[in-house]
Amino acid sequence: MHFLSHLTLRILATLCCAFFAVAPIWAWGCKGHQTVALIAEQQLTPQARQLVDQLLSQNPIDPQLNRYCGNTTRDLMADASTWPDDVRGSLQNGPWHYIDIPRAAKHAPLAEFCGPKSCITQAIADQLAILKDPTADSHLRADALRYLIHFVGDLHMPLHASTNNDQGGNCTPVRYFRRRPQEHNNSFTPNLHAIWDTDIPERDMEGADPAEFAHLLSEIFSRDYPKWQAAGIHLDTWTWESHDLAESFVFAPLVPKVPVEAPLPVHSCTDANNIGERMLHLQLAAGAEYQATAAPIVRQRIAQAGVRLALILNNAAASLTPSK
Repeated sequence: MHFLSHLTLRILATLCCAFFAVAPIWAWGCKGHQTVALIAEQQLTPQARQLVDQLLSQNPIDPQLNRYCGNTTRDLMADASTWPDDVRGSLQNGPWHYIDIPRAAKHAPLAEFCGPKSCITQAIADQLAILKDPTADSHLRADALRYLIHFVGDLHMPLHASTNNDQGGNCTPVRYFRRRPQEHNNSFTPNLHAIWDTDIPERDMEGADPAEFAHLLSEIFSRDYPKWQAAGIHLDTWTWESHDLAESFVFAPLVPKVPVEAPLPVHSCTDANNIGERMLHLQLAAGAEYQATAAPIVRQRIAQAGVRLALILNNAAASLTPSK
């Protein structure tokens, strides 16, 4: 029994290390991504709905896969929305989830910011091509659909299109209300990325589940839906929106001000002259005032992601429908 208790503790410690290493990389968290999917679902054409239901139901997710968000929803799109985060480690495609545009960058073609292992805008284009290819393997098309559902959500999270040598805010420790930053294996929690992807939206949800939150956002932004739909599909525009919002609403309200870093290649929080420790010494804090400023931006970006995801899926389904 004594040996087993020590073995159990070692296993738990390993799992905790894995959690801390992986958790900060997700955008919108479980509930946010599911909300994006449910908003999109409301806007699908009958053809797109049929395409989505057919691909996802006939090519289900491996039931043996360890799902971080659990099996909390029976909705196919909502369930698909979190799958790419479950497999990003095993498939080694983390760079597909973001594009590292430095804070000081001027608007330019996104290709110059796309890394050697691809980036989110290229991944969306690649997966969309697979989805729209009726000759492609159905399992690959189903996975492409899952990636699109997730990546369009990721693209609308400001810190997935902006970095300050801090891995999109993962290396910027922040006190969030009463939670003080803690360091673990050169990672920090809370951090700027984590509070934007999970803490701020879920605090704003006030306990609502994704279906309820999707309904609330549809009520708030229903008058904006036609404008967003009429604007069409423009990945570059959506990306620069996120980048600019990061500057105006993620960094600008922080006290003290976060200096703009000269861009450097960063692979951990110890790079760029120990960026994590330097940001920790700033003693950044985000409380009620910061939450009140950030929450409306989070709501809008989740709603826009849902509407724009539907645009992409409706367009893909239309391209697959034989003309009469």
